[in-house]
Amino acid sequence: MEYRKLGKTGWNVSVIGYGAAPLGGVYGKIDEKQAIRSVHTAIDLGINFIDTAPYYGATLSETVLGKALKGIPRQKYYLATKVGRYGLSDFDFSAERVVRSVDESLQRLKVAHIDLIQCHDIEFVPIDQVVEETIPALQKLQRHGKVRKIGINGLPLKIYSKVLDRISVDTILSYCHYCLNDITLVRLFPYLKSKGVGIINAAPLAMGLLSERGPQKWHLASPEIRAACARAVAHCSAKKASISKLALQFAIGHRDIATTLVGSPTPAEVKQNVKRIEQQIDMGLLAEVQDILRPIQNQTWPSGLPENN
Repeated sequence: MEYRKLGKTGWNVSVIGYGAAPLGGVYGKIDEKQAIRSVHTAIDLGINFIDTAPYYGATLSETVLGKALKGIPRQKYYLATKVGRYGLSDFDFSAERVVRSVDESLQRLKVAHIDLIQCHDIEFVPIDQVVEETIPALQKLQRHGKVRKIGINGLPLKIYSKVLDRISVDTILSYCHYCLNDITLVRLFPYLKSKGVGIINAAPLAMGLLSERGPQKWHLASPEIRAACARAVAHCSAKKASISKLALQFAIGHRDIATTLVGSPTPAEVKQNVKRIEQQIDMGLLAEVQDILRPIQNQTWPSGLPENN
């Protein structure tokens, strides 16, 4: 396993992280025993960064993860969870709620501290509240030892400078902006590095667009993006190649990204993903897929309040 520095946290994190959203049944029903074994397999193979949230499966992801982590030495992993989002339209970034949220997560996860607490999908609320109320409340918990580091996440890239120009955080978690069809995150690298902010990448398969299974019905990508990605998937299949493999290899390739989160709810998937990142990327296939995706390259979709897009 390769490890990279996560900003100024002092942590060396595995280039792929364990994304625990599937443990909440976000992408379909899970087998709890298999899910728990997948966490153990990930740690055994050197994956040391685990990310979850109360929102994933209405707290189910945290609950299952808490069971999985029982008995595992705490120094074997960095544990990240989130505050602020609790349902499809349930957002509460008030100081009182996020403080309570951290205590609830600690209970579900069965740990004494959270390594990284993140403000979840901040584009859905006024950024002023995040800067003036949410982060200061988390900083207080940091001084009390309940959380170690603080991060922010969301889809629109505009939100990061809106926060970081006013207050310091340790990490950002960006998704769908460093993958085969969208690399706009690279535009922020010089700015984020100047702030000492660690970069976490998520959704290397663009939330299913770059997978054989395809995206869920709720995916917000336009018909044009969906169609182009489907053509890229078909091209890889015709060549007896896996676009999921190609997409993961591409996503971990940029050294400014510390870790890329991958959802792997079974031990077999964890092993497969670790094996994939050990193999050389097919540069010829990569060029062909990038050519197919060029008409929709760097196109995205809105998320949250209009002023945050």
